[in-house]
Amino acid sequence: MVHDFDPFALRISGDFGIRWYGLSYMMGFICAYLLITWLAKRQRAGLTPQMVGDFITYAAIGTLVGGRLGYVIFYGPDLFMKFKSTFPYWGVLAVNEGGMASHGGMIGIVLACLLYARKYSVNSLYLLDLVAVSGPIGVFFGRIANFINGELVGRPCDPTFPLAVKFPQDILQWPSQDMTKLTELVPVVEKVGVNREQWLELVDKFRFDMVSRDQVYSIMNKVIEGIQNGNTAAKEAIAPLLTPRYPSQLFAALGEGLFLFLILFLLWRKPRKPGFIAATFVLLYAIVRVGDEHFRMPDAHIGFQWLGFTRGQWLSIAMFVVGLILMFVWTRASSLKISGWGKGQSVKLYRK
Repeated sequence: MVHDFDPFALRISGDFGIRWYGLSYMMGFICAYLLITWLAKRQRAGLTPQMVGDFITYAAIGTLVGGRLGYVIFYGPDLFMKFKSTFPYWGVLAVNEGGMASHGGMIGIVLACLLYARKYSVNSLYLLDLVAVSGPIGVFFGRIANFINGELVGRPCDPTFPLAVKFPQDILQWPSQDMTKLTELVPVVEKVGVNREQWLELVDKFRFDMVSRDQVYSIMNKVIEGIQNGNTAAKEAIAPLLTPRYPSQLFAALGEGLFLFLILFLLWRKPRKPGFIAATFVLLYAIVRVGDEHFRMPDAHIGFQWLGFTRGQWLSIAMFVVGLILMFVWTRASSLKISGWGKGQSVKLYRK
Protein backbone atom coordinates (compact mmCIF):
# COMPACT_ATOMS: atom_id res chain seq x y z
CA MET A 1 0.00 0.00 0.00
CA VAL A 2 1.04 3.60 -0.55
CA HIS A 3 0.94 5.59 2.68
CA ASP A 4 -1.63 8.38 2.30
CA PHE A 5 -2.57 9.31 5.89
CA ASP A 6 -3.07 12.98 6.67
CA PRO A 7 -0.96 14.08 9.71
CA PHE A 8 -3.80 16.42 10.70
CA ALA A 9 -6.72 15.07 12.68
CA LEU A 10 -8.36 18.43 12.00
CA ARG A 11 -6.82 20.85 9.50
CA ILE A 12 -8.13 24.36 10.14
CA SER A 13 -6.11 26.27 7.56
CA GLY A 14 -2.88 25.49 5.73
CA ASP A 15 -0.40 24.06 8.24
CA PHE A 16 -2.53 25.10 11.19
CA GLY A 17 -4.70 22.53 12.90
CA ILE A 18 -4.79 19.61 15.32
CA ARG A 19 -2.18 16.98 14.49
CA TRP A 20 -2.33 13.31 15.37
CA TYR A 21 1.13 13.63 16.95
CA GLY A 22 -0.12 16.21 19.44
CA LEU A 23 -3.20 14.12 20.15
CA SER A 24 -1.01 11.09 20.85
CA TYR A 25 0.80 12.98 23.62
CA MET A 26 -2.51 14.17 25.04
CA MET A 27 -3.97 10.65 25.02
CA GLY A 28 -0.83 9.28 26.64
CA PHE A 29 -0.95 11.76 29.51
CA ILE A 30 -4.72 11.31 30.01
CA CYS A 31 -4.38 7.52 30.17
CA ALA A 32 -1.41 7.86 32.52
CA TYR A 33 -3.45 10.07 34.84
CA LEU A 34 -6.35 7.63 34.89
CA LEU A 35 -4.13 4.58 35.44
CA ILE A 36 -1.96 6.17 38.13
CA THR A 37 -5.04 7.48 39.96
CA TRP A 38 -6.52 3.97 39.90
CA LEU A 39 -3.28 2.34 41.06
CA ALA A 40 -2.72 4.85 43.86
CA LYS A 41 -6.25 4.27 45.16
CA ARG A 42 -6.00 0.50 44.79
CA GLN A 43 -2.65 0.40 46.56
CA ARG A 44 -3.74 2.95 49.18
CA ALA A 45 -0.65 4.97 48.37
CA GLY A 46 -1.97 8.27 49.70
CA LEU A 47 -1.75 10.10 46.37
CA THR A 48 -4.84 12.23 45.82
CA PRO A 49 -6.17 12.94 42.29
CA GLN A 50 -4.82 16.49 42.70
CA MET A 51 -1.36 15.15 43.52
CA VAL A 52 -1.52 12.78 40.56
CA GLY A 53 -2.47 15.69 38.31
CA ASP A 54 0.54 17.67 39.53
CA PHE A 55 2.75 14.63 39.02
CA ILE A 56 1.54 14.18 35.44
CA THR A 57 2.40 17.85 34.80
CA TYR A 58 5.94 17.23 36.07
CA ALA A 59 6.20 14.10 33.93
CA ALA A 60 4.87 15.89 30.83
CA ILE A 61 7.44 18.67 31.14
CA GLY A 62 10.19 16.13 31.75
CA THR A 63 9.11 14.11 28.70
CA LEU A 64 9.02 17.09 26.35
CA VAL A 65 12.19 18.80 27.53
CA GLY A 66 14.14 15.57 27.93
CA GLY A 67 12.90 14.16 24.63
CA ARG A 68 13.98 17.23 22.68
CA LEU A 69 17.32 17.68 24.43
CA GLY A 70 17.91 13.94 24.07
CA TYR A 71 17.52 14.17 20.30
CA VAL A 72 19.84 17.16 20.08
CA ILE A 73 22.51 15.55 22.27
CA PHE A 74 22.33 11.99 20.90
CA TYR A 75 21.45 12.61 17.24
CA GLY A 76 21.94 16.26 16.26
CA PRO A 77 24.44 18.21 18.43
CA ASP A 78 24.93 20.65 15.54
CA LEU A 79 21.49 22.07 16.41
CA PHE A 80 23.05 23.77 19.45
CA MET A 81 24.91 26.07 17.07
CA LYS A 82 22.11 26.54 14.54
CA PHE A 83 20.42 29.94 14.64
CA LYS A 84 18.13 31.69 12.16
CA SER A 85 16.20 34.94 11.90
CA THR A 86 12.74 33.32 11.94
CA PHE A 87 10.81 31.62 14.75
CA PRO A 88 11.80 29.61 16.75
CA TYR A 89 15.25 31.13 16.07
CA TRP A 90 17.31 28.36 17.74
CA GLY A 91 17.77 24.87 16.34
CA VAL A 92 17.20 23.26 19.74
CA LEU A 93 13.69 24.72 19.80
CA ALA A 94 12.90 23.72 16.19
CA VAL A 95 11.10 20.49 17.08
CA ASN A 96 10.26 19.91 13.39
CA GLU A 97 13.99 19.32 12.80
CA GLY A 98 14.55 15.79 14.06
CA GLY A 99 11.81 15.69 16.65
CA MET A 100 12.20 13.90 19.98
CA ALA A 101 14.30 11.02 21.32
CA SER A 102 12.62 8.42 23.52
CA HIS A 103 15.82 7.74 25.50
CA GLY A 104 16.07 11.45 26.31
CA GLY A 105 12.41 11.55 27.27
CA MET A 106 13.00 8.76 29.79
CA ILE A 107 15.88 10.66 31.37
CA GLY A 108 13.64 13.71 31.59
CA ILE A 109 10.92 11.69 33.32
CA VAL A 110 13.40 10.31 35.86
CA LEU A 111 14.50 13.85 36.77
CA ALA A 112 10.85 14.93 37.00
CA CYS A 113 10.12 12.07 39.41
CA LEU A 114 13.08 13.00 41.60
CA LEU A 115 12.02 16.66 41.74
CA TYR A 116 8.42 15.77 42.52
CA ALA A 117 9.43 13.25 45.18
CA ARG A 118 11.65 15.82 46.87
CA LYS A 119 8.96 18.52 46.87
CA TYR A 120 6.07 16.34 48.08
CA SER A 121 8.06 13.82 50.19
CA VAL A 122 6.91 10.83 48.16
CA ASN A 123 8.92 7.66 47.61
CA SER A 124 10.81 8.37 44.34
CA LEU A 125 11.08 4.69 43.38
CA TYR A 126 7.32 4.32 43.65
CA LEU A 127 6.91 7.27 41.28
CA LEU A 128 9.34 5.66 38.84
CA ASP A 129 7.30 2.45 39.03
CA LEU A 130 4.14 4.41 38.23
CA VAL A 131 5.58 6.08 35.14
CA ALA A 132 7.16 2.79 34.06
CA VAL A 133 3.83 0.98 33.99
CA SER A 134 1.90 3.87 32.43
CA GLY A 135 4.58 5.16 30.04
CA PRO A 136 4.20 2.37 27.45
CA ILE A 137 0.62 3.52 26.84
CA GLY A 138 1.98 6.87 25.68
CA VAL A 139 4.62 5.09 23.59
CA PHE A 140 1.85 3.10 21.91
CA PHE A 141 -0.03 6.24 20.86
CA GLY A 142 3.21 7.99 19.89
CA ARG A 143 4.35 5.22 17.54
CA ILE A 144 0.92 5.12 15.91
CA ALA A 145 1.31 8.87 15.32
CA ASN A 146 4.78 8.25 13.86
CA PHE A 147 3.19 5.90 11.34
CA ILE A 148 0.47 8.39 10.44
CA ASN A 149 3.13 11.08 9.95
CA GLY A 150 5.21 8.78 7.74
CA GLU A 151 8.31 9.27 9.91
CA LEU A 152 10.83 6.85 11.43
CA VAL A 153 10.18 4.61 8.45
CA GLY A 154 11.15 0.96 8.25
CA ARG A 155 13.91 -0.72 6.30
CA PRO A 156 13.25 -2.02 2.77
CA CYS A 157 11.38 -5.31 2.67
CA ASP A 158 10.24 -7.87 0.13
CA PRO A 159 7.42 -6.40 -1.99
CA THR A 160 5.40 -9.54 -1.29
CA PHE A 161 5.46 -8.91 2.48
CA PRO A 162 1.74 -8.52 3.32
CA LEU A 163 2.29 -5.46 5.55
CA ALA A 164 4.70 -3.65 3.23
CA VAL A 165 4.16 0.12 3.04
CA LYS A 166 5.44 2.67 0.52
CA PHE A 167 6.03 6.12 1.99
CA PRO A 168 5.82 9.12 -0.38
CA GLN A 169 7.94 10.99 2.20
CA ASP A 170 10.91 8.97 0.90
CA ILE A 171 11.28 11.36 -2.04
CA LEU A 172 12.47 14.11 0.32
CA GLN A 173 15.66 12.06 0.86
CA TRP A 174 16.35 11.55 -2.84
CA PRO A 175 18.28 14.81 -3.41
CA SER A 176 20.89 13.78 -0.83
CA GLN A 177 20.92 10.11 -1.81
CA ASP A 178 20.56 9.96 -5.60
CA MET A 179 19.80 13.12 -7.60
CA THR A 180 19.08 11.13 -10.76
CA LYS A 181 15.92 9.72 -9.20
CA LEU A 182 14.32 13.18 -9.23
CA THR A 183 13.89 13.01 -13.00
CA GLU A 184 11.71 9.92 -12.51
CA LEU A 185 9.16 12.10 -10.73
CA VAL A 186 8.05 13.78 -13.97
CA PRO A 187 4.79 11.77 -14.28
CA VAL A 188 4.11 12.41 -10.60
CA VAL A 189 4.63 16.18 -10.49
CA GLU A 190 2.48 16.51 -13.58
CA LYS A 191 -0.42 15.21 -11.48
CA VAL A 192 -0.07 18.25 -9.18
CA GLY A 193 0.09 20.83 -11.96
CA VAL A 194 3.84 21.05 -12.67
CA ASN A 195 4.82 20.51 -16.32
CA ARG A 196 7.73 18.33 -17.40
CA GLU A 197 9.99 21.13 -18.69
CA GLN A 198 9.59 23.22 -15.53
CA TRP A 199 10.45 20.29 -13.27
CA LEU A 200 13.49 19.15 -15.24
CA GLU A 201 14.82 22.72 -15.33
CA LEU A 202 14.48 23.04 -11.56
CA VAL A 203 16.19 19.68 -11.03
CA ASP A 204 19.02 20.73 -13.37
CA LYS A 205 19.62 23.90 -11.31
CA PHE A 206 19.16 22.20 -7.94
CA ARG A 207 22.83 21.95 -6.99
CA PHE A 208 23.85 25.56 -7.57
CA ASP A 209 20.66 27.64 -7.29
CA MET A 210 19.06 28.04 -3.87
CA VAL A 211 15.75 29.28 -5.30
CA SER A 212 15.46 26.22 -7.55
CA ARG A 213 16.34 23.96 -4.62
CA ASP A 214 13.57 25.46 -2.49
CA GLN A 215 11.09 25.08 -5.35
CA VAL A 216 12.01 21.42 -5.81
CA TYR A 217 11.34 20.70 -2.15
CA SER A 218 8.16 22.75 -2.29
CA ILE A 219 6.85 20.70 -5.22
CA MET A 220 7.78 17.41 -3.54
CA ASN A 221 5.91 18.49 -0.41
CA LYS A 222 2.99 19.43 -2.66
CA VAL A 223 3.03 15.90 -4.06
CA ILE A 224 3.01 14.39 -0.56
CA GLU A 225 0.20 16.67 0.61
CA GLY A 226 -1.76 15.95 -2.57
CA ILE A 227 -1.58 12.21 -1.91
CA GLN A 228 -2.64 12.78 1.71
CA ASN A 229 -5.58 14.84 0.46
CA GLY A 230 -6.83 12.18 -1.94
CA ASN A 231 -4.98 12.81 -5.22
CA THR A 232 -5.40 9.29 -6.57
CA ALA A 233 -3.60 10.03 -9.84
CA ALA A 234 -0.44 11.18 -8.02
CA LYS A 235 -0.67 8.19 -5.68
CA GLU A 236 -0.84 5.72 -8.58
CA ALA A 237 1.97 7.47 -10.45
CA ILE A 238 4.36 7.44 -7.51
CA ALA A 239 3.70 3.86 -6.38
CA PRO A 240 6.16 2.16 -8.81
CA LEU A 241 8.95 4.56 -7.78
CA LEU A 242 8.80 3.95 -4.03
CA THR A 243 10.57 1.31 -1.96
CA PRO A 244 8.34 -1.09 0.03
CA ARG A 245 9.21 -0.92 3.71
CA TYR A 246 8.40 -2.62 6.99
CA PRO A 247 5.80 -0.71 9.06
CA SER A 248 8.39 -0.43 11.84
CA GLN A 249 6.34 2.20 13.67
CA LEU A 250 3.50 -0.30 14.14
CA PHE A 251 5.93 -2.99 15.27
CA ALA A 252 7.25 -0.51 17.85
CA ALA A 253 3.72 0.41 18.95
CA LEU A 254 3.00 -3.25 19.70
CA GLY A 255 6.42 -4.05 21.22
CA GLU A 256 7.49 -0.89 23.06
CA GLY A 257 3.90 0.01 23.85
CA LEU A 258 1.23 -2.65 24.23
CA PHE A 259 3.52 -5.61 25.06
CA LEU A 260 5.50 -3.73 27.72
CA PHE A 261 2.35 -2.34 29.33
CA LEU A 262 0.70 -5.76 29.62
CA ILE A 263 3.81 -7.40 31.08
CA LEU A 264 4.47 -4.67 33.63
CA PHE A 265 0.82 -4.31 34.60
CA LEU A 266 0.49 -8.06 35.21
CA LEU A 267 3.77 -8.17 37.14
CA TRP A 268 2.47 -5.52 39.52
CA ARG A 269 -0.56 -7.60 40.42
CA LYS A 270 1.55 -8.94 43.27
CA PRO A 271 3.52 -6.93 45.85
CA ARG A 272 6.92 -5.76 44.58
CA LYS A 273 9.83 -3.89 46.05
CA PRO A 274 10.02 -0.21 45.06
CA GLY A 275 11.90 0.11 41.81
CA PHE A 276 11.27 -3.43 40.59
CA ILE A 277 8.71 -2.37 37.97
CA ALA A 278 10.90 0.54 36.82
CA ALA A 279 14.01 -1.64 36.51
CA THR A 280 12.02 -4.29 34.63
CA PHE A 281 10.79 -1.60 32.24
CA VAL A 282 14.36 -0.46 31.56
CA LEU A 283 15.46 -4.02 30.80
CA LEU A 284 12.48 -4.97 28.65
CA TYR A 285 12.40 -1.69 26.74
CA ALA A 286 16.09 -2.05 25.90
CA ILE A 287 15.58 -5.58 24.58
CA VAL A 288 12.46 -4.71 22.57
CA ARG A 289 14.04 -1.55 21.15
CA VAL A 290 17.12 -3.43 19.93
CA GLY A 291 14.78 -5.82 18.13
CA ASP A 292 12.57 -3.05 16.73
CA GLU A 293 15.57 -1.21 15.30
CA HIS A 294 16.29 -4.19 13.04
CA PHE A 295 13.18 -3.15 11.09
CA ARG A 296 13.73 0.62 11.27
CA MET A 297 15.92 2.83 9.13
CA PRO A 298 18.66 4.65 11.06
CA ASP A 299 18.75 8.44 10.99
CA ALA A 300 19.95 9.45 7.53
CA HIS A 301 22.72 11.76 8.82
CA ILE A 302 24.08 9.05 11.16
CA GLY A 303 23.52 5.73 9.39
CA PHE A 304 24.74 2.41 10.72
CA GLN A 305 27.53 2.34 13.30
CA TRP A 306 29.91 -0.21 14.80
CA LEU A 307 28.92 -3.85 14.16
CA GLY A 308 26.10 -2.63 11.92
CA PHE A 309 24.06 -1.38 14.86
CA THR A 310 22.15 1.91 14.86
CA ARG A 311 22.59 4.74 17.36
CA GLY A 312 19.27 3.71 18.93
CA GLN A 313 20.49 0.15 19.43
CA TRP A 314 23.71 1.24 21.11
CA LEU A 315 21.79 3.54 23.43
CA SER A 316 19.47 0.63 24.24
CA ILE A 317 22.42 -1.66 24.99
CA ALA A 318 23.74 0.96 27.42
CA MET A 319 20.22 1.21 28.84
CA PHE A 320 20.14 -2.57 29.40
CA VAL A 321 23.37 -2.43 31.40
CA VAL A 322 21.93 0.37 33.53
CA GLY A 323 18.78 -1.71 34.01
CA LEU A 324 20.77 -4.67 35.31
CA ILE A 325 22.52 -2.44 37.85
CA LEU A 326 19.25 -0.88 38.99
CA MET A 327 17.57 -4.27 39.32
CA PHE A 328 20.46 -5.57 41.43
CA VAL A 329 20.51 -2.53 43.73
CA TRP A 330 16.79 -1.90 44.11
CA THR A 331 15.64 -5.49 44.62
CA ARG A 332 18.27 -6.08 47.32
CA ALA A 333 17.39 -3.00 49.32
CA SER A 334 15.82 -3.50 52.74
CA SER A 335 12.68 -1.56 51.79
CA LEU A 336 9.18 -2.99 52.26
CA LYS A 337 7.27 -4.24 49.25
CA ILE A 338 4.64 -2.07 47.57
CA SER A 339 1.27 -3.79 47.47
CA GLY A 340 0.10 -5.12 44.15
CA TRP A 341 -3.08 -3.84 42.57
CA GLY A 342 -4.60 -7.28 42.97
CA LYS A 343 -4.11 -7.32 46.74
CA GLY A 344 -5.15 -3.86 47.90
CA GLN A 345 -2.73 -3.90 50.84
CA SER A 346 -1.71 -0.53 52.24
CA VAL A 347 1.90 0.64 52.21
CA LYS A 348 3.64 3.69 53.61
CA LEU A 349 5.18 5.67 50.78
CA TYR A 350 5.94 8.98 52.47
CA ARG A 351 9.26 9.77 54.06
CA LYS A 352 9.35 11.14 57.58
